[in-house]
Amino acid sequence: MITRQLGQTAIMVSALGLGTWAMGGTWWGGTDEAEAVAGIQRALDEGVTLIDTAPAYGFGLAEELVGQAIRGRERSTLVIATKVGLVWHTEEGHHHAHVDGRHIMRNLRPLMIRHEIEQSLRRLGTDYIDLYQTHWQDPTTPIAETMGELLRLRDEGKIRAIGVSNASVAQMQEYLAVGRLDACQPKYNMLDRDIENDILPFCRAQQIAVLSYSSLGMGLLSGSMSPDRQFPEGDVRRGNPRFSPESIRRVNAMLARFAPIRDRYRLDQAQLSIAWTISRPGVTCALVGVRNAQQAAAIAPGGRVMLNEDTLAEMDRIMAASS
Repeated sequence: MITRQLGQTAIMVSALGLGTWAMGGTWWGGTDEAEAVAGIQRALDEGVTLIDTAPAYGFGLAEELVGQAIRGRERSTLVIATKVGLVWHTEEGHHHAHVDGRHIMRNLRPLMIRHEIEQSLRRLGTDYIDLYQTHWQDPTTPIAETMGELLRLRDEGKIRAIGVSNASVAQMQEYLAVGRLDACQPKYNMLDRDIENDILPFCRAQQIAVLSYSSLGMGLLSGSMSPDRQFPEGDVRRGNPRFSPESIRRVNAMLARFAPIRDRYRLDQAQLSIAWTISRPGVTCALVGVRNAQQAAAIAPGGRVMLNEDTLAEMDRIMAASS
């Protein structure tokens, strides 16, 4: 597995990271807990070292599953990344979503961060978190206050690195005005490339690691999604125009044109989509979600291949012609 430095820290991470949003079940129509634990463990066995999770994934369930999966493993070999700032036990903050009868609020106030980290440490079964990331930015709390508390947690040894998710360049500049920012987690894949205009070049200039989420476009870039696919109630993809039969057919037609490249590198489409992501300049790690051990084993080869510049240019031409 390809490994890389996380920003300016001494932390090394696998270029393929494990995402656990789907394992939480919320937004994904439920989960099989035993299968999820097996998926995490298989990913680790395949050489993945970074696991990304969050309290909001299943209202704490995803963190608990990670805690079960890593029990008995050498902690120093793992990079555990979780998040802070989406809470459901208070009405304070900025409304984010209403899910399963609960109001989820964005709240990055120092006292809430203190409460949240203790809950995450308990669920994960560890005494420190390698990368602690603000999940969504809270407009009701000054970034300087949020960053100040995160820096105190780092000084106390509760966290090793500080990151943001779903943050703009302007917001990252506010964080940097207070202290060092180590990582940024934006959406990025072959269909969602807006960050190439601002966030990617900014993070490269500031030596901030970039962890892409939705690297397979919620499964659309795996090449295995049928236009007839039916999504159950509670699945975030249900009703999303990107997952209409017409859209799936259009994307599949584009992916079919990558066949010579897949053959050249001996990769399937999901693996090629991952290799494309980790080969883009400025991307440190591609986060990919799985729900079981079979999926974890299937994606692993994508984290072991770097595509050359000619191949990336070839793929860009195919994508441009398909848009």
